[in-house]
Amino acid sequence: MAQRLGEQGGGGGRPPVRERAIEAAARLVSERGLDGVTLDAVAERAECSLPSLHTVFDGRDGLLAAVFELHGPLPDVEALAADPPERLEDTVRALYRNFVASFVREPRIVPAVLGDLLSRPDGPAARMMAANFPRLLDGLGRLLLPHIEAGRLRPLPLPVLMQLLLGPMAMHLLVRPVLAPALGPDLPSVEEAAELFTESYLRAVALPQTASSK
Repeated sequence: MAQRLGEQGGGGGRPPVRERAIEAAARLVSERGLDGVTLDAVAERAECSLPSLHTVFDGRDGLLAAVFELHGPLPDVEALAADPPERLEDTVRALYRNFVASFVREPRIVPAVLGDLLSRPDGPAARMMAANFPRLLDGLGRLLLPHIEAGRLRPLPLPVLMQLLLGPMAMHLLVRPVLAPALGPDLPSVEEAAELFTESYLRAVALPQTASSK
């Protein structure tokens, strides 16, 4: 197959294949779910060739991992870790705020990934998560481990701290479409829920502070 004109970028100011393919795949995930993302569909929407996708991403799993890296919570976590809040409370609140933002923004990647992960623990979402998990864990470690060392946070394993932090909020966001018609105005807003989860998380894992240790 002949390479399509300008697909490597630079022709007429078009973005390179990598950028176009990630954007095309992200839109397909949002519209169709992970099962709807084929390399053929991405190549057609991104106006590039199949060989170029294999060259740039080393297959479908590599492309999906790149989508989650860009559109999942990782960029927000790493940005927060680069300039972390001083207080544990502010750190937890910022993490919830960033997670909610990654969940609701378009294209809707995080809901699709979590839904697939819950239904198929060995499916494409699990491979997407596995590819990005080391960096995500590193970012969370830079945010939470200093508080363990300072005696503000219980010395639990970092994966457990992460699951206690993100698991309840992820489940809440996933079931909100079901809860909203049933509960109506009794359902707290996403912002109110994030604040409630912040308080609950701190009650569960924060250590009592003396005046000298705060």
